[in-house]
Amino acid sequence: MFDLFFTKEAKKFLKKLNLEDKTRIISALERCRIRPHPHLKKLVSSPYFRLRVGSYRVILDISTGKLMIIVIEIGHRRNIYR
Repeated sequence: MFDLFFTKEAKKFLKKLNLEDKTRIISALERCRIRPHPHLKKLVSSPYFRLRVGSYRVILDISTGKLMIIVIEIGHRRNIYR
């Protein structure tokens, strides 16, 4: 099972969300801890992955050797890729 780590920016954005969106994102991340690759999509020209949770996107970095998932950024789909 992979361990989850959050950056400061991801924690800050997660605190600002309402309870419903926050629980959806957390439950999707918990689902990814067991086998992350079927749930994620690789970003083009970037070493990172994205997780789609409704209208929000979670940008992740996976370290398979250390079994770590690092949540880099969380944001609305219209703003996250800029």
